[in-house]
Amino acid sequence: MSDAARATLMRLLNTTSPSGDEIAAARVWRHEAEQFADHVYGDVLGSSYAVLNGGTPRVLLAGHIDEIGLMISHIDDKGFCYFQPIGGWDSQVLVGQRIRILGRDGFVRGVIGKKPIHLMTPEDRTKVSRIEDLWIDIGASSREEANALISVGASAVIDADPLVLANGRIIGRGVDNRIGAFVVLEALRLLASERPLATVAAVATAQEEITFAGARTSAFAFDPQVAIAVDVTFATDHPNASRNSQGDIAIGGGPVLTRGSANAPMVFAMLRETAEQAGIPYRIQSNPSRTATDADAIHTARAGIATAVISIPNRYMHSPNEMIDINDALNAARLIAAFVRRLNAETSFVPR
Repeated sequence: MSDAARATLMRLLNTTSPSGDEIAAARVWRHEAEQFADHVYGDVLGSSYAVLNGGTPRVLLAGHIDEIGLMISHIDDKGFCYFQPIGGWDSQVLVGQRIRILGRDGFVRGVIGKKPIHLMTPEDRTKVSRIEDLWIDIGASSREEANALISVGASAVIDADPLVLANGRIIGRGVDNRIGAFVVLEALRLLASERPLATVAAVATAQEEITFAGARTSAFAFDPQVAIAVDVTFATDHPNASRNSQGDIAIGGGPVLTRGSANAPMVFAMLRETAEQAGIPYRIQSNPSRTATDADAIHTARAGIATAVISIPNRYMHSPNEMIDINDALNAARLIAAFVRRLNAETSFVPR
């Protein structure tokens, strides 16, 4: 990976952009896209587009740029802030975490509080922490003092910066799914250096964690014939993982191709063939009912879009320290670029 690409990825991972407030990460993404795309723009929902002009077919590459977060729901008389989840949280992860709130004039830091274990009854110690029993302490001593810094409706994320570990592993909050937004951008960068016949749009979609709105509207607006959604999937190479239900998925084992549900059989077959021809390692995962990715919204847009999901194996999903192997992301970008270069005006995705 080039130094510039690595720097872009780290900026994306360090940028606070929970669902509904993606603007900061979108700016980083668009700035990088402007270095090589023909046309870069955003829409009213917060999704960002980078387009390479060409012929047919029209190809949509989607990676959502939002992350899970929190939203302030109440500030009490003493300045303690209560909150609701943005997206899916294991509430046990939140206890004691430092928090970065999008305040009135910039970031406001705080910590999630809970009754100390010393003061719990034996019965309380066995209970799961519930979000409604937690609060955020920003150091304020009154509602008025807190209100001067933040307001009800302010969004927040865990205050955790990304780190690079051994063997090309990266940890951080928001890996789900800044890594997908990064992959589609890198795929477009590869295609810009060796132009395909197709017209291609990489889209950093908004609100995947809560509504799939960005996927739905971008698929309608761009009107593609084929689409690839890039997201993360559960790695099963750690203790307590269930390979029987989730498959044999290892970080560093290559991108994951999904079979079933929103995935068009012909696109899946072409991706698998492309990976084998290019010598790109890959795994296959089954999703017989739904993918829980942007593909679920994209494949039924308009009159239907031939869609596939490519996933990056991820340990510790929806935590402050999600882990991926950067080589899986780079191989996913290579695979997408090689697939798109195979397409031409005669390519049909209709099952026969």
